[in-house]
Amino acid sequence: MRISFLLHNGYHYGGTIRTTFTLAEELAERHEVEIVSVFRHRDRPLLGLPAGVALRHLVDLRKDSPGYDGDHPDFHRPAEVFPRGDGRWKQYSALTDARIGEHLRGVEADVLVGTRPGLNVHLTRQARRGPVLVGQEHLVLAGHSYRLRRDIGHEYALLDALTTVTEADARAYRKLALPGVRIEAVPNSVPAPTVGPADPSARTVVAAGRLTGVKRYDVLIDAFAEVAADHPEWKLRIYGTGDAVQDLKGPLTRQIKEKGLTERVFLMGSVTPLEPELVKASIAAVTSQRESFGMTIVEAMRCGLPVVSTDCPHGPREIIEDGVDGFLTPVDDVAAFARALRRLVEDDELRAKTARAALEASERFDPARIAARHEELWTELVERGAGRRTHPRGRVAVHAGTGRAIDAVYTLKAKAGRLVRRFR
Repeated sequence: MRISFLLHNGYHYGGTIRTTFTLAEELAERHEVEIVSVFRHRDRPLLGLPAGVALRHLVDLRKDSPGYDGDHPDFHRPAEVFPRGDGRWKQYSALTDARIGEHLRGVEADVLVGTRPGLNVHLTRQARRGPVLVGQEHLVLAGHSYRLRRDIGHEYALLDALTTVTEADARAYRKLALPGVRIEAVPNSVPAPTVGPADPSARTVVAAGRLTGVKRYDVLIDAFAEVAADHPEWKLRIYGTGDAVQDLKGPLTRQIKEKGLTERVFLMGSVTPLEPELVKASIAAVTSQRESFGMTIVEAMRCGLPVVSTDCPHGPREIIEDGVDGFLTPVDDVAAFARALRRLVEDDELRAKTARAALEASERFDPARIAARHEELWTELVERGAGRRTHPRGRVAVHAGTGRAIDAVYTLKAKAGRLVRRFR
């Protein structure tokens, strides 16, 4: 098969980029695979180029590049194809509308894969007749704005398939009126680490993720303080930094000082790769209020760490088997989290047993296994053919010179989907 991924920015760093690169590299062993990055802001991708995969871009944001597009007049005109409800809308423009449309109408591929809602909408509005259209959801439906959920309900009916990273989110999508669209849950993949498994005798708890409120590191610090009072030899290391919206390093540093834990709790900053740091610990901790999947949970388990996690939506319960390869606790419950940590801290045999179980269970997220699931679905769709979808000429008209995209015609299928929702 010829497979083309459409990605927001393959030259940056993030969970969607990592999992797309991992999947593409695995598929490239058997198929012709390319990744098309809408934006390029640096010369080389931060994650390196996946082996056997072609990477190209549509809009060049490198100011020192001869192909710099920041001065293009359409770069400063608002996007009309990329939906306003997608949080990245302000980064898109009439220029991206035109460039993406040109790409989708000309690409020779059997399968076109969108990797975020706004790009999935581009697939439904601008792709030519023929390729199988697959949308991927790397977050969760419930986490999107009302406006974006409305766009999804209107536009996704033209996809051939939609994949989510959890079964819980797949169930949410199945409640939408998307007749004929295959909705399947396929989790993200995580490669086996290049370092050996963690030592269960280590006296360290590790956590990783952005220093933002949703991660509730304040809960983790409070819970660890209860355990550390009886086990002063144990340490907690938290890896990560804040973002442009929120950075809780200051408040967390003050909390650590107030708890008298400056010699036991450490904010380590961001580290890449993370695996060599994970294997220095014997327990991983996740106190999030919500997760779209839980990549750090799988990464820790692949390093042989049992994980104590909140039972938050949507991923942890689909990754951790409570009491077998880790523990699940109620969200924001300091006492419950401390009890679960204490069980592993105080029982060397249990810690070693759950570590072995975590390592074994994590193999189901191996890239080869996950790629095979995508491959099976896409092969079935290609063999069936995408002819059931209707992409009449003029579905989206792109006017030369302006790059402005205007909806021209909604297909009968999309109209039917809206009518079903209207009269439910």
